[in-house]
Amino acid sequence: MHKLRRHALLSALSAITVATLVATGCSNDSSSTADKARAAAVETPEAAAAEEQLAVVSAPTDGATPAAVADGNAVDQGKAKKSTLKVASYDRKTGRAVIAAPPARVTEPTADPSPSKSAATGPGSGSDAESDAESGSESGAAAEQGRDAERDSGPEKGAQRNSESGSASGSADDGPGSERDPASSSAPASAPAAGSHPVAVGDVIASAPAPGAPDGLLAKVTDIVGTTEDGSGTTVQTEPAELNSVLGESKADGAVPVDPSTMDIDPLVQGVKVSWAKTGDLTFGPQGAKLPLGSLRIDVGAAVETAAGAPASAAASVHGFVQLAPEVAFSYDGSGAGTGAAPGGAFLGLTGDWASKWSLKGRAAGTTDGKPVRVPFAELHADPVIQVGPVPIVVNLDLVCYFQVDADGRVTVDVEQDLKGDFRVGGNFTWAKGWTGVSESKMTGEPLKATVTATGKVKAALGAEATIGLYGTVGVTADLAPYLRAEADATAEGSANGTGSAKGAWALYGGVDLTGTLNIQLSIFGTPIFQKKIPLGALHEEWLLTKGEAATA
Repeated sequence: MHKLRRHALLSALSAITVATLVATGCSNDSSSTADKARAAAVETPEAAAAEEQLAVVSAPTDGATPAAVADGNAVDQGKAKKSTLKVASYDRKTGRAVIAAPPARVTEPTADPSPSKSAATGPGSGSDAESDAESGSESGAAAEQGRDAERDSGPEKGAQRNSESGSASGSADDGPGSERDPASSSAPASAPAAGSHPVAVGDVIASAPAPGAPDGLLAKVTDIVGTTEDGSGTTVQTEPAELNSVLGESKADGAVPVDPSTMDIDPLVQGVKVSWAKTGDLTFGPQGAKLPLGSLRIDVGAAVETAAGAPASAAASVHGFVQLAPEVAFSYDGSGAGTGAAPGGAFLGLTGDWASKWSLKGRAAGTTDGKPVRVPFAELHADPVIQVGPVPIVVNLDLVCYFQVDADGRVTVDVEQDLKGDFRVGGNFTWAKGWTGVSESKMTGEPLKATVTATGKVKAALGAEATIGLYGTVGVTADLAPYLRAEADATAEGSANGTGSAKGAWALYGGVDLTGTLNIQLSIFGTPIFQKKIPLGALHEEWLLTKGEAATA
């Protein structure tokens, strides 16, 4: 009798051992899997730490509207994560927005009776029954039940409970500390639970351009108004937020080219022609000129007011083109920003290559009240989205191309210059100096034509005024004005017998003027607010192109 009981006990224990090996994948050490899982969980913060240096790249152009949300109740505040939420609408006047989750995905419940999955469903599944049977066997009850204990603790019960957990709620999975696979629930994984909202008070949302927010949106949720009437989203009250609330203590530094094909161009005078070049979609400039990839070229030819009394042959005009390849430069250093303090450093600006060729011909009229004549000939606007880690940052870029003439109405010229170089303008923030302007340009010019007659002076510029900001705010305004300047003077001598002589000298100069201001809206970085505009610092460079002398007797 004793041998029979011992045999029954061994049989029950053998069944339990088999089920345990199946659940652990036949591992020699049943704790190794759990140890690996715990190790992976511990390593997660290290992966986040590696992301402190965020990449600065162009946002995807697949038609999706990127968004990121920083949890206002998280321990690591100021650390945004990529989100599938969308800004369905926004009212700038009231600050109200409708936040919508993506369409729900209906997933059919599944039941897998395989022993491995039923045994691995965690506490409350078939493994619990096995543990109960094991403890019963050790107390001697299994010895009396014999094979009944083996049958009750078999994989069939685990499969049955796993099937029950695939319903709306499993009796075992509903217990405290249980974990339920969202895929096994009838509720969609991407949809919030009934009665909940996709965002909470304190959350910060960063979104690419959306309905009602053509400049993008960076806002903090201050109140949950409620679910919309059609149930498609949640209405929230917001207030403007700052970049340090989504970038936190991370660092980022990079320059992103502006796609010329995305620019809205509004010609302001007749004769303006626009051409651009983009990878995989080349467009050639006038007269067969081939543009470098990423470049935008604007050609203009327009009449300029001619000086009174000038002959028809001296009609004044300006002809030429501006070619540029702009890039948005962005950097952020969130050192010490984890508690909402200002970042350690920041930069926002515009850089790129510049090329222009233009000519001034004729006798331009004198300036009015000492002010040069300025004629804008094209306006350009773009809202490129740069991706700084998971955060979409919307840059607002405006360019106004113009020509400007400053003359005294006496000199007649036929001059032309070919100019090439680069530029860098923007605002730079450091704790030591606060916000300071950056204005740099290196350009060289070459005279293509130079004829100057009579005495006088004239200066003609073909330039661009740029405004760059974030999320609809104005941050930096810069005016880049390459120019041509010609001047001529003459002296005459005479005698009583009617003889005399005249001497004249003229010179043609090239140069560049760069001016601009920083605006209070740069506080969007989370830096201290300054109460006045800060000049970028004027840059003025000039070089001699050519000169000449003439003498008659």
